[in-house]
Amino acid sequence: MSDLTYNVDVMASNDKPLVWLSVVVKSPPFSKDARLEAGFLLRKLQKGQMLEMPHSRPMPVVGERCHELRVIDVDKTWRIIYRIDSDAIVILDVFGKKTRTTPQSVIDRSRKRLREYDDA
Repeated sequence: MSDLTYNVDVMASNDKPLVWLSVVVKSPPFSKDARLEAGFLLRKLQKGQMLEMPHSRPMPVVGERCHELRVIDVDKTWRIIYRIDSDAIVILDVFGKKTRTTPQSVIDRSRKRLREYDDA
């Protein structure tokens, strides 16, 4: 049995929806400025813009078309793992990153959520 739950957010009819898989970006723990920055970058993705460093980098270890969005906050750097689908931006995980490498637990959780989402 899957524990996958998701929400879909759409801003305009021509934008790709954001599909949130069991995660949210909210204040707290994000500061207001970091939440706004994340929203701004996610809107760019919804409109079809590709983001590059320093805002985003590919995450092929998670899967095809997967990326890691970087949001700098007051006391930590947030990461948003997402996949760009033809019809949506799928948000896989949101976490505070403390080291250079992405924790294996985040990679495993993101892969599992992708499998469940693709199978649903």
